[in-house]
Amino acid sequence: MGHLNLPASKRNPRQWKLLDIITAIFFGLVLLFFLLVFTPLGDSMAASGRQALLLSTSDPRQRHRLVSLVELGHHHKPIEACPANSVDHMPCEDPRRNSQLSREMNLYRERHCPLPDEMPLCLIPPPPGYKIPVQWPESLHKIWHSNMPHNKIADRKGHQGWMKEQGPHFIFPGGGTMFPDGAAPYIEKLGQYIPLTGGTLRTALDMGCGVASFGGSLLSEGILALSFAPRDSHKAQIQFALERGIPAFVLMLGTRRLPFPAFAFDFIHCSRCLIPFTAYNATYFIEVDRLLRPGGYLVISGPPVQWPKQDKEWADLQAVARALCYELIAVDGNTVIWKKPDGDSCLPNQNEFGLESCDESNDPSNAWYFKLRRCVTSTSSVNGEYPVRIIPKWPDRLTRAPSRACVMKNGIDLFQADTRRWTRRVAYYKNTLNLKLGSPAVRNVMDMNAFFGGFAAALVSDPVWVMNVVPARKPLTLGVIYDRGLIGVYHDWCEPFSTYPRTYDFIHVAGIESLIKLPGSSKSRCNLVDLMVEMDRMLRPEGTVVIRDSPEVIDKVARIAHAVRWTATINDKEPESHGREKILVATKTFWKLTSSH
Repeated sequence: MGHLNLPASKRNPRQWKLLDIITAIFFGLVLLFFLLVFTPLGDSMAASGRQALLLSTSDPRQRHRLVSLVELGHHHKPIEACPANSVDHMPCEDPRRNSQLSREMNLYRERHCPLPDEMPLCLIPPPPGYKIPVQWPESLHKIWHSNMPHNKIADRKGHQGWMKEQGPHFIFPGGGTMFPDGAAPYIEKLGQYIPLTGGTLRTALDMGCGVASFGGSLLSEGILALSFAPRDSHKAQIQFALERGIPAFVLMLGTRRLPFPAFAFDFIHCSRCLIPFTAYNATYFIEVDRLLRPGGYLVISGPPVQWPKQDKEWADLQAVARALCYELIAVDGNTVIWKKPDGDSCLPNQNEFGLESCDESNDPSNAWYFKLRRCVTSTSSVNGEYPVRIIPKWPDRLTRAPSRACVMKNGIDLFQADTRRWTRRVAYYKNTLNLKLGSPAVRNVMDMNAFFGGFAAALVSDPVWVMNVVPARKPLTLGVIYDRGLIGVYHDWCEPFSTYPRTYDFIHVAGIESLIKLPGSSKSRCNLVDLMVEMDRMLRPEGTVVIRDSPEVIDKVARIAHAVRWTATINDKEPESHGREKILVATKTFWKLTSSH
C-alpha cells in the first residue's frame, strides 16, 4: 500500500491505467442502472425485448409448442401481454400490412389477415387509464375519454356535431356530416317518405356511418341498424360506435361481397358515405341491390345527389336506379329516396351499364370472401317470400318461421324447436347461473355460432343487441336471422374478427370445437388457443364468456381460460336439455400493463 504515498512521477503508469478502467466501468454500470430504473429508456428496452420474445412465437415450431403446452395445462403462467402500442390492434385491418396492397377498388382497405403462425401469441392490454365503460343507455350520449383517447374525430368533426371532449368524457350530440343539428330532425324528414314506425321496417344497414349516431337514433323507432365503416384516417369511428353500445362493424365495400345474405336489409342508408355507386359498371349499386329486401328503401344523402360539379355522377346514379326499376320516392335537397320493386327488376332490358341477371349457379347468399359479381340478383334465385309488404311486421316476425328456414332439412320444425330450446336455456342462464343478462352491465353481445338466432331471440326483451355470427363453413342460415328481424355476419373463426379490442360485454358460443373443425371431420383447421386469445381481444375487462360443449372440450377450454387470465367455473346444463354438455362461465379479469411493459 506504500506506493500510494509516492510522488506522482514515481507511480506505476500501467497500474494507474488499470485502475482508471475499473473505475470507469464501475461508474458506467451505476449510470446504466439509474437510466434503466428511473427513465423511460428501461421501459422501452424491456418492451422491445418482450416484443422480440413475442415475435419469436412466430417461429412455427416454438409457437406450436407453446399452443400445445397451453392446451395441456402445462404452461403454468398466463400468456404474455402484447406491447403497449397494440391496445387498438386488429390483425386483419393492420394499416402497416395493408398499405402495401393495391388501391384499386379499395382492396387495401378490406380484410387481409396474417397467417396464424405470423401472429404473436399475446393478450391485448387495455390503454392506460381504462375504465369499465359507461352503461347503456347513458353510453349513447357519453363515454370515457381515457378508454379511447383519440381526439382526431372530435377535432375534425366537432363542428358537425359528431362528438366533442367534455371533462373526462367524449359526448355525442347526435350530429353527422349531413345532419350537423342532430339525427332526429333528419330522421323526421325521412319519416315523411318512409314508414319508419309501426314495425314495417326492422333491419337497416348504415354505410360509412361515422360514429353511428344515425343508427343509434333509429333504435328508439324499433329499427335495428348495423353500421359499418372501414378503419380509416379518422381512426376508431367504429370503436366509438361500439363503446356507445350501437351495433357496428369494421368493413369496406371494395372487391368482395359484404358478408351478409341476399335480401337482408329492409332499409339501406348512405349519408355522405362517398361510395362510387356507378363506378365499375355500377358494381357497388348492384351489391347494395343484392342486400336490399324487395320492397325495401334506399336512401343516399350527400354527393352526388344534386351536388355542385357532380351532374354526370348524379345523372348516372339515377340511370342505374331506373335500369333496376327502382321507384323514385323523393329528392329532398341533397337526399334521394328510392323503393326497390317487390318482384324481379325489369332486367333483362337494354341499359347503358350492360346489367344482366345472375345465372342460376350463383348463390346470392354466398358472401364470405366472394368476389363482387356484375350481375343482378333475381328474387326467384332464393326460395322464400321476402318483400317488405309480405314479411310479418316486427315483432311478429321474430317468432314466425320464415320460408328461408328450409335451407335446412325439416327447417320449419327445427326453427320452432330451436326457439323453444333457447327460451329455456336463457331462463336457466339468468335464474340458475345468475348471469348478468338483462342488467345494465351487458349491452353488446355476440353469439359466435348463431344457427337460427335462437339465443338472440330469447334476449329480445333485454336492453342488448346481439351480433349473430354464422360460421362461413356451416349451413348459410344467416338469411333466417335477418328474416326474424335480427342482425349478424358470416365469419370463419380460424381468422380474427373485424372489430376493435374490448368491444363486447358478453360472448356466447355453443359447440366451440365445431368452429375449428373441418365440416364432417375430426380434423382441426386451427386451434382453440388462438380462438380464445381472439375472444379475449374482443371482450371487455370484467366481461362474460359462456361456452357450451362436451365435458372433454370444456376441460380443455378451462385450461386455456386460465392461460388467458379468465376466472372460470364449470356448470351442469339445464335439466331439460339432452346430451352430455357442460357449460363454462368465465369472467375476463381487469388486468393492466405493469410499468415494465
